[in-house]
Amino acid sequence: MSKPVQAHAAQKNSSLVPIFIIAGLFFIFGFVTWINGALIPFMKTINELTDAQSYLVASASYISFVVMALPASYIIGKVGYKKGMSLGLAVMGVGALVFIPAAEARTYTLFLTGIFIQGLGMTLLQTASNPYITILGPMESAAKRIAIMGIANKVAGALGSFIFGAILLSGIDEIKEQLSTVSLDEKNTLLNEMADSVVMPYIVMAVVLFILAVLITKAPLPHVEAEEIEEETTSGAVIVKKTSIFQFPHLWLGVLALFVYVGAEVIAGDTIISYGLSLGIPGEEAKSFTLMTLMAMVATYALGVFLIPKYISQVLALKLSAILGIIFSLCILNTTGFTSVLFVAALGIANALVWPAIWPLALNGMGKFTKTASALLVMAISGGAIIPPLYGALVDSKKEELIAQGVDQATAMSTSATSGYWILIPCYIFILFYAVYGHKVGLKKA
Repeated sequence: MSKPVQAHAAQKNSSLVPIFIIAGLFFIFGFVTWINGALIPFMKTINELTDAQSYLVASASYISFVVMALPASYIIGKVGYKKGMSLGLAVMGVGALVFIPAAEARTYTLFLTGIFIQGLGMTLLQTASNPYITILGPMESAAKRIAIMGIANKVAGALGSFIFGAILLSGIDEIKEQLSTVSLDEKNTLLNEMADSVVMPYIVMAVVLFILAVLITKAPLPHVEAEEIEEETTSGAVIVKKTSIFQFPHLWLGVLALFVYVGAEVIAGDTIISYGLSLGIPGEEAKSFTLMTLMAMVATYALGVFLIPKYISQVLALKLSAILGIIFSLCILNTTGFTSVLFVAALGIANALVWPAIWPLALNGMGKFTKTASALLVMAISGGAIIPPLYGALVDSKKEELIAQGVDQATAMSTSATSGYWILIPCYIFILFYAVYGHKVGLKKA
């Protein structure tokens, strides 16, 4: 049995291969996650949904992290990081296959089931890969390694949103116009044909995921374990070890910070296409908007790889990210048209380094509790299930209010879609709190 590789002892050359392998995994769940931006308007059309109902696409994906995170921690504790990653990929493949009967039946519930199953697989993958890459090297440079993962994740997301945007949203404006004029039978035929366009992409996705599930079991990934920080009492004579996960307030605050962050990130990526459409921007143009958000994130990740920890600390990166998030959110609310869309995309700059910074800060000193702590942090991804539907509900409510006041449909839609973004501001304020104070709560002062 191989000896554990302590985080401080990991050498650059011995870490390169594992880093590339884990980056490949981040590529996979980046691709799967970020196609939601195209799926939301697609599902809204083929299933004739309200805004709030359409954002259940995000909910189905992200709520699975609540359901599966602690079981995933238990599974990984039993089988190890590598087999946990393999199992996660296989479960994602099963979820992809569910899209085939869902498309045939054009049943929203079945689509959501497939998305949920894929989410279960991603939970296993995230619960294994995030702590693995965090403790693979020195903790002070963990944000750099996670930023590299972020680049892989968001490049894949950009590809996924572009490919699926082209497949699913091509001609969506013309189809919407036809739906309002054709008979019920013709309408069903059009919607069924549109639904069938997801079948082949998801068959290909399932095959690739099953192949990768087998390959990852053969990958040269070393065994790693996190170091535990011991604390001295005031007498300096007795060493006291933590005995419960509840003795780490900085972890729990980190979980909440990640919860609001993921909600904000999903809103920035998954609402931007629908937002553009609500402003009257043609679908052919709007389908590439998620790509702008992701490219903003990739550029900022690259900057983080260069700057952390040599020029700026993980904490400073988190502070700057939160401040930018507040500024860009205010700009969205106070601008209109394509300018407002650009500020939604600019949230990618604010969001990029939040995840890489919070993970090492929250896992600091967790020791034997690292796997459980990681599961809790992965559960925080459920923010993506809660906050975007709240945005959708705010939009629906404001739209109905404006229409009742006599405002025309198009103006009501664009105004309400813009005003809903105020929900981001408290999210970024809490992230700023964690960066300034929350990450230090309960930790021994140096």
